[in-house]
Amino acid sequence: IMNLKKGERKSMTKIIVSPSILSGDFGNMANSVKMADEWGADWIHCDVMDGVYVPNFTFGMPMVEAINKATEKPLDVHLMMTNPEKYVERFVKAGADYVTFHPEASSDAENTLELIKKAGAKAGLAFNPDVKIENYEYLFEKCDIIVVMTVFAGYGGQKLIDYCLDRITYVKNKLAEKNIDVIIQADGGVTEENVATVVEAGATAVVAGSAVFKSSNPKETIKKLKGEK
Repeated sequence: IMNLKKGERKSMTKIIVSPSILSGDFGNMANSVKMADEWGADWIHCDVMDGVYVPNFTFGMPMVEAINKATEKPLDVHLMMTNPEKYVERFVKAGADYVTFHPEASSDAENTLELIKKAGAKAGLAFNPDVKIENYEYLFEKCDIIVVMTVFAGYGGQKLIDYCLDRITYVKNKLAEKNIDVIIQADGGVTEENVATVVEAGATAVVAGSAVFKSSNPKETIKKLKGEK
């Protein structure tokens, strides 16, 4: 994985790019979402933090609902919160197309996945760098998406943790063993410079916050993250 030259990408797989509006302008969120749309984003990533599971607090259902009205793109809602099962149906009602949560934060991860699907959205698990993925492999077949955090959840603008690339590859291999087709999303510190290694590790989707919203040419950045010339 690490032998690739900077920016090189062997795979021509189309990568789903989901800019995190956590890096957008909270004073004009609708505009941030519209801009991400225009720049070529595939999805819009919404980081929901409850101040309990992670130290930061962001927003809840009303903001997701407002964002949903500003875009036709799928909303990729990442719940960094305790007891996500209490809220998942309301997030789907607010407009979430994908809902991911941290299994160790849920009282019953399997049931939470089912609640999301019954509400009409795609469901998935998100794994912090210190959580043992093997403890939750039995749930992979119930997932539409698996998020491998490449930083610790809770803050934007962190640097990608290299050992998390091996965790992406681990998930990719386990899914291949089980013959399950699931989106593998890398979330945290993904940039134009390191996206090739993230894709080589096995990611088929990436979350990018600062890399897109702080770019001097966000449209070009999204193209590079997708692997487009």
